Amino acid sequence: MNLATSLSEVPRVGPVYQKRLKGLGIANVRDLLFYFPRAYEDFSKITPIAELKEGMSFCVAGKILEIQEVRTFKKRMSLITALLEDKTGAVRVLWFNQPYLITSIKEGDEIYLAGKVIRDMKGIYFANPASEKPMLHPGGVKYGTLHPRGGLTHVGRIVPVYAETSGISSRWLRSIIKSVLAQLENIEETLPATIVKAKKFLAPKKAFWQIHFPDSLADVEAARNRFAFEELFYILLFILSERKKIASIKAPPLKLDVALMARFTKKLPFSLTDSQRKAAWQVLKDMENPRPMNRLLEGDVGSGKTVVAAMAALSCAKTGYQTVFMAPTEILAQQHFKNVGSLLAPFKLTVGLLTGTSDRFISPKLPNDFIEVSRTKLLKMALEGKVDLVIGTHALIQEKVRFGKLGLVIIDEQHRFGIQQRAKLLHRSTLIPHLLSLTATPIPRTLALTVYGDLDLSLIPELPKGRKEIITKVVPPEERKKTYAFIEKEVKQGRQVFVICPRIAAPEGGEPRPAFGGAGTEVKTVKEEYEKLSTKIFPKLNVGMLHGKMAQKEKELVMRKFRMGKIDILVSTSVVEVGVDIQNASVMMIEGAERFGLAQLHQFRGRVGRAEHQSYCFLLTESSSSGILSRLRAMQKAKNGFELAEMDLRIRGAGSFTGTKQWGVADFAMTQLTNLKLVEETREAAKNLLEEDISLKKYPLLKARVQELRANLHLE
Repeated sequence: MNLATSLSEVPRVGPVYQKRLKGLGIANVRDLLFYFPRAYEDFSKITPIAELKEGMSFCVAGKILEIQEVRTFKKRMSLITALLEDKTGAVRVLWFNQPYLITSIKEGDEIYLAGKVIRDMKGIYFANPASEKPMLHPGGVKYGTLHPRGGLTHVGRIVPVYAETSGISSRWLRSIIKSVLAQLENIEETLPATIVKAKKFLAPKKAFWQIHFPDSLADVEAARNRFAFEELFYILLFILSERKKIASIKAPPLKLDVALMARFTKKLPFSLTDSQRKAAWQVLKDMENPRPMNRLLEGDVGSGKTVVAAMAALSCAKTGYQTVFMAPTEILAQQHFKNVGSLLAPFKLTVGLLTGTSDRFISPKLPNDFIEVSRTKLLKMALEGKVDLVIGTHALIQEKVRFGKLGLVIIDEQHRFGIQQRAKLLHRSTLIPHLLSLTATPIPRTLALTVYGDLDLSLIPELPKGRKEIITKVVPPEERKKTYAFIEKEVKQGRQVFVICPRIAAPEGGEPRPAFGGAGTEVKTVKEEYEKLSTKIFPKLNVGMLHGKMAQKEKELVMRKFRMGKIDILVSTSVVEVGVDIQNASVMMIEGAERFGLAQLHQFRGRVGRAEHQSYCFLLTESSSSGILSRLRAMQKAKNGFELAEMDLRIRGAGSFTGTKQWGVADFAMTQLTNLKLVEETREAAKNLLEEDISLKKYPLLKARVQELRANLHLE
């Protein structure tokens, strides 16, 4: 048996258990061993029975004096009662609905028990304790005599507690994992000997034993340190080697025309911030290199990243190459087409729009308008190089979409867009285009160093001058009417309002499911909220509705009406999360706010406060959970996305940022991304090793692990 052994080959793990374990992401021995305990219960101290106290948990060892099963008449429930004795006294034991114990525990058996002590009219007793008989030592002596913990798995030691699922208990997992570890062949070391020695790491197999069946909590920490470093080391070796691979590929050098950029900035209706100027310079200078730029432009919501992207597209076009600008939604693609097209119109660029439902382009002859074209014509123009900039959705990477001279790819909020995707756009070209990724979800430094370690980073931490801080407030149920009154007042002053709901409509066949906030709290839906607001709460106001299942033309019409001020209140799903720019909107009201992550809530909040008006964000929740309320109040305290990103990483973990469910690396490794010191140390070690041996020829086992990771982990 080794780490790659399938669960189907593990004794006592039949098809039913294999299916259950698959639901936990466990398919082989490696997955099983990396299913680390979520907590530990310290039952290593054996307490004399005479010292037991009610209301506390203890572990005792003794002999069963008597045991019997009783069936209760009313509930027909099995009740097993026993009397356990040690040298200091005796204590009653009760097990409820565990009839099988009467056949496995007999009078005279030596046994260990661990659990909570309770008092009734007859005195103290153990209620449903965990139990285990001491095993035999190979010499024939009971472990309980010479080695109190040696043969014990569930009691009498530091006991691992796992996250459970239906049909998979911690007790079952302990038994299987212990059996696997006992049968497992020696696990070869993948880390370089110099690192193991310098860090004083436990050997792999010993580390697995100590994390699952530790001798002490200090041994747990030692095992965790080893695995945390090891898993991050794999990830960083992969990412840094990918970075070196990118550096070896050729890209078109796009020469910077400083005078052109100066003319562009002079025509803007606003002045660039210092951060925008710095970021633009970094991007434009990077594009001059004959290797692919791989840069992430990170800025808070509304910081002006799109202007920098427009400057990059202009520079690319004037060097004779084309640009692709890809957005995550059709609404945002339409907005970029309008706004970026307007910014570039004075420079005679041809701009196209390509989405799943719409094909348009702006020509130099129509600088302030667009014309509808057939998809065939637009694709022909792109292939012939007659369109300088094509803006669209993922429709851009379809097989039929080809470009004559593609020099730059801009991705908005989709920064895991890799070399393979760029190659799809190029179709067998010898050059790879430059890549500029935009994100308004600020990335914590730990993630920037690891998951996004193959990207250069540009920051726009400041907002344009004149923007007012958005006032954020958590709204409990009793303040809902007061909030409605405030909204009506804002609308009468000429402002507009967003209302966000977690779901389009209630599930078919029943009432809406309970929200995460607790039983009885219904999930607000767009359709129901639209009906309520338009007919009962604000019957005199114009209320609109927007969600992802509407036809594209219908969505465009709603957004056009909202921009023109013909809709006062827009009830929507998260379809407006990214990039939608309504200058007149001053209120963002989020129903069921507890159902969204902090980064997503911050994106919603960024839809308002985009002009000179004082703006507000109301987080409505019916949850009374202190944890949920604490998380939502973080939105009130943190005034920018960078603070919130760090909070979100700590609260929800790295998966919420990276979509790491498909990564193929242990969840435990992803939790370590919050440890900046560890990340920096591991990154430095990986960097040094690659400088010594870029192909990892001296470390075949390590190379194999990195290649395995490459097959599963896609930086896209």
